[in-house]
Amino acid sequence: MSAKTYEVRTYGCQMNVHDSERLSGLLEDAGYVRAPEGHAEGEADIVVFNTCAVRENADNRLYGNLGRLAPMKAKRPGMQIAVGGCLAQKDRDTIVRKAPWVDVVFGTHNIGSLPVLLERARVQEEAQVEIAESLEAFPSTLPTRRESAYAAWVSISVGCNNTCTFCIVPALRGKEKDRRPGDILAEVETLVAEGVTEITLLGQNVNAYGSDIGDREAFSKLLRACGQVEGLERVRFTSPHPRDFTDDVIAAMAGTPNVMPQLHMPLQSGSDTVLKAMRRSYRQDRFLGIIEKVRAAMPDAAISTDIIVGFPGETEEDFEQTMHVVREARFAQAFTFQYSKRPGTPAAEMDGQIPKEVVQARYERLVALQEEISWSENKKQVGRTLEVLVAEGEGRKDDATRRLSGRAPDNRLVHFTRPDEPVRPGDVVEVEITYAAPHHLLAEGPAKGVRRTRAGDAWERRTAAPQESAGVMLGLPTVGVPAPLPAVTGGCG
Repeated sequence: MSAKTYEVRTYGCQMNVHDSERLSGLLEDAGYVRAPEGHAEGEADIVVFNTCAVRENADNRLYGNLGRLAPMKAKRPGMQIAVGGCLAQKDRDTIVRKAPWVDVVFGTHNIGSLPVLLERARVQEEAQVEIAESLEAFPSTLPTRRESAYAAWVSISVGCNNTCTFCIVPALRGKEKDRRPGDILAEVETLVAEGVTEITLLGQNVNAYGSDIGDREAFSKLLRACGQVEGLERVRFTSPHPRDFTDDVIAAMAGTPNVMPQLHMPLQSGSDTVLKAMRRSYRQDRFLGIIEKVRAAMPDAAISTDIIVGFPGETEEDFEQTMHVVREARFAQAFTFQYSKRPGTPAAEMDGQIPKEVVQARYERLVALQEEISWSENKKQVGRTLEVLVAEGEGRKDDATRRLSGRAPDNRLVHFTRPDEPVRPGDVVEVEITYAAPHHLLAEGPAKGVRRTRAGDAWERRTAAPQESAGVMLGLPTVGVPAPLPAVTGGCG
């Protein structure tokens, strides 16, 4: 009898992506195997939705997908559907009421319960809803099925102590809980020993790390400690909060060679009035002051941000203040969102909700400005020689164009001419930039150098033996792939 197959569908922020790696590891540890690439919808024996509750359309998206699976499940006895993540934590029994064909609902604090809940639902032949109110075990103690051999998420904290009025995340993820530095570094060293050369430190508010253990400089110390790990070539982190972004972190970034010259710094709004209404504990001057200090310490740093347009009460003057900050900061990239009500957040009940057409017009103006700035900043890269970490699946047109793609140290996406010699994901190629577009760079000439790496070796081993449990280990997570630039939640950082 063949093993049952599973599929995990992930929505939302990097924390959800990382949680899905844990869910895959748990299922494989329980004897399930991942559904084949390109399988038809409804063919997997277990379908797990790892949901997000930040955006307004999260509910519609989930129930639309669940509705599509209902008739498929009815025709396949034994098929099971599970819903987890932030939306599950928020809606709980509502999911089973709206979609009674769902077998399991679990929350953000008890992802380790999934295999048991699936088995209980099968035996008892009724839906299992289990939502823990606080973290049962730090996710890094769970089995993990990572997606890449060269880059990995490393979670340093979970939860958030902020009270931003637009954000539902703290209510669903709980108060911040930090991992011990020794545990984090042990995980990093394990990853590097397996071939990983790039890690991204992950937290809901990553640079508040230390508040739970009573050390305000814990995050900068952690960055410097990562600099001592032999074989670790690239260190990134996401997402920080301007309130907690201190000078010692800037100094650690600038003074630690393997910490990359890249920063994702959420702005949300450039208006002091709106920032106050959002309960963001900084103002425009403070934000621009951070950008100025980062640029002074790392002139070539690429800085990205999150911006919300149309927050309740936002006037045209408030919006112009956001445009002013965008012009001053000159972000390499901005993830822009139109404000959407989230039930359970203070902002949803605020007066001064902005008409949709006004929000749309402002949004389009902001996007046009940022596109112009992104293109201008990217043009400055033309003529530079960059070391590109070759990625897997970054360039959708690579096969047609005979190119490869990867990330520069500052995380800009680079498409480059395929070298004559074999190159694998995880290897490093030195190229000269010949053209810039708003969202990528192009290197059309021959490569100036190719460096085969342990990460490339690890990728080769992974692809040669894809069914050897994909490196799943209990308590010692293996390799994973971060998203290109920080995926925007509109609510974290």
